[in-house]
Amino acid sequence: MAVTTLTSKPKTSEAEWELRCNLAALYRILHHLRMTDLIYTHMSARIPGEENTFLINRYGDLFDEVTASSLVKMDFDGNVIGEQGRFNMAGFNIHSGVYMARPDINCVMHTHTRAGIAVAISERGLLPISQHSLTVLDEIGYHEYGGPGTVEEREDVGRSCGSANCIIMRNHGLLTLGESIPMAFKRMYYLELSCQIQTTAVAGGEPLVMIRDEVVKATAELTAGRRASGDRGELEWQSLLRMLERQGADYRC
Repeated sequence: MAVTTLTSKPKTSEAEWELRCNLAALYRILHHLRMTDLIYTHMSARIPGEENTFLINRYGDLFDEVTASSLVKMDFDGNVIGEQGRFNMAGFNIHSGVYMARPDINCVMHTHTRAGIAVAISERGLLPISQHSLTVLDEIGYHEYGGPGTVEEREDVGRSCGSANCIIMRNHGLLTLGESIPMAFKRMYYLELSCQIQTTAVAGGEPLVMIRDEVVKATAELTAGRRASGDRGELEWQSLLRMLERQGADYRC
């Protein structure tokens, strides 16, 4: 028997409500792409015009249950603002740690996919073996595993980010950052696909062909130039929102 959790619409600014709708859409998109781990991973967005607050999923909800109203509003001290109070403490530590260290970041995504964890376990990390990997390699950083979401992990994650926007969390999963939800998603999509390609290639047992260093460097410069000229993942994002509309997804409630 299906169980429906009723959530009243919170009183928010127009900007916050639009952010809530986009963040809820992100969860539905990840459900569609099967980038989930039951109720245990989390995506967040910094609230515009407010100091030290962000939105994150309510602990216990599957990604296809997340709605704009169900998202939890928090501050960097761990206080819940409003009525929706359940949250994942490990998620709070990771996301608040990033936002405190990176004021330029407005969206944080964290996943536990099979391919992502497999590459995070690999000593060599992400390799330059596919065209997809070259779109993120220049933004890759690594974070050593320090336990399941401890207070110390909060500070360590912030330090590990540095200027990197795609973090491979050793033995744990993937983390991407963005100045917007579409940009964080685009980074996660290509990082995840790169990990899938790599794990499939490694499983084949044949020697891997590395892309030449000069090609890696040239592609990194080209990709950085595209980002600087305004390629922020908006086209891909709008296409995915249209997909949700065709599916009749109820994430805006």
